[in-house]
Amino acid sequence: MRLTHLADYAVVLMTAAARRPAAARLSATELSAETGVPLPTAQKLMGVLAGSGLLISVRGAGGGFTLARPAEQISLADIVEAVEGPIAMTVCSGHEGVSDCALDAHCRVKPHMGVVGTAIRGALGAVSLTELAR
Repeated sequence: MRLTHLADYAVVLMTAAARRPAAARLSATELSAETGVPLPTAQKLMGVLAGSGLLISVRGAGGGFTLARPAEQISLADIVEAVEGPIAMTVCSGHEGVSDCALDAHCRVKPHMGVVGTAIRGALGAVSLTELAR
């Protein structure tokens, strides 16, 4: 399994955000400059992360973003799923229930792939944003 560039960048942005004081206002411009994530990508990802409930958007003068909850309560799995959707190792183990796999009708592994996905989600869920920010 490999993270996409967007998921990787989201982890980098959230990690930088977690290094800031609690309730600090964050801007895409500042985080882009600090992390090297291109500004348009940082802006897009911060919107996605806010839409998924990991960041809170504050409008107006002095606005920006803040972490929606303490960094120790945000996991690597939360960040990856915010960008990529539910963690699934194969197409057939996804939550949609639809598969275009040619082996679908005869596959004896498919019923067990959910266990694998759950284990991977558990491993990523055990890593907090606080740990990543150290």
